[in-house]
Amino acid sequence: MALSYKTRKKLALLILVVGMPAYVVAAVTLLNWLGARFGRLPILAELAVYIGLGFLWALPFRGIFRGIGQPDPDAPQDIDPK
Repeated sequence: MALSYKTRKKLALLILVVGMPAYVVAAVTLLNWLGARFGRLPILAELAVYIGLGFLWALPFRGIFRGIGQPDPDAPQDIDPK
């Protein structure tokens, strides 16, 4: 089932406004918990984990975000009668 452009745009906005902050909080909480339980990672390893998690969150949603910045392909085209 393919989603319409408007549905994908609304879903992308919901993911960015609600999902991304929740993911950031979950990632930081997880790393803080692991740091308290097993000891803190070296700073470069911690940075690598944050960068990896930063890319990881977008992988399942790349189909939703693809083409969102383009004009609506379902919108009627204006034909210039020149």
